Amino acid sequence: MSVPKFFEFFEGFLRAIDDGEVHSAKEVREIIATKMNISDLDRSEMLPSGKQSTFDNRVAWARTYLDKAGLIDTPQRGKYRITPEGKKALASGNNIDLKYLEKYEAFKAFHSITNNNDIVSAEEKEESPIEILDDAYQQIITVLASQIMDEVMKLPPAGFEKLVVKMLLNMGYGNGIEGAGTVTKQSNDGGIDGIIKEDQFGFSNIYIQAKQWAPDLTVSKPEIQKFVGALQGQQAQKGLFITTAKFSSGATQYAENLLGVKVVLIDGTALTRLMIKYNVGVSVEHIYEIKRIDSDFFADEL
Repeated sequence: MSVPKFFEFFEGFLRAIDDGEVHSAKEVREIIATKMNISDLDRSEMLPSGKQSTFDNRVAWARTYLDKAGLIDTPQRGKYRITPEGKKALASGNNIDLKYLEKYEAFKAFHSITNNNDIVSAEEKEESPIEILDDAYQQIITVLASQIMDEVMKLPPAGFEKLVVKMLLNMGYGNGIEGAGTVTKQSNDGGIDGIIKEDQFGFSNIYIQAKQWAPDLTVSKPEIQKFVGALQGQQAQKGLFITTAKFSSGATQYAENLLGVKVVLIDGTALTRLMIKYNVGVSVEHIYEIKRIDSDFFADEL
């Protein structure tokens, strides 16, 4: 038999962790392979890139979709456990497929972003192969950003502040300066969570405030005003306010109209995109080269 489609692993994944215990990804794969009679030969089938097995890849995507529907949770990194809603899904006797997951509002919101159209084969799409590839890439990035946010929200506050400083260093701020990025002590930090040196002697610094709030919350104008006050206390001219939440229009307008101090606002969406772009908490899985015909080559005399 061939490796099942990723959505055909939904029920198998849930049954693999139906005991209510916490299981590692490897344990789940082994249980699924045994219960669904996936042979070693099928498990050895590789993706076209040759970087990962098709089986592992599809089980991982099944896990992501089940997580977004709330049927499983991740109490620890790389550890999975069925939720009461997951047990209810198994007990319902329904076929647990994409249509079934659409009954959950959280999944519906997630799926509407990653897949704007009904699921159809490539042959039924009107787009060119390149457009299909681009669309698939955007879907992968959207799912990855969501996974990153899940992990970021599990960090302790000090860990989140360290992540923000590391991301700025990865972006090139403080490049070549020893000790360019520091996280301030949590007690008596004066509203400043981190500092990035822009020059060797510290004549120019970027002061950071990092708010690890729930992604559906909103940072309003008063929070930015307090940060500006903290900057003034440092006689600083550059501030970066980073949050996992979003900003109100009032907060954005206030930051844009400041005089004498520059404050940049980075919300949760921008944060995850920057982490992906600058390889913070992610690694490259596949690289594809798209080539086209070189007309000049064939126009010249050979």
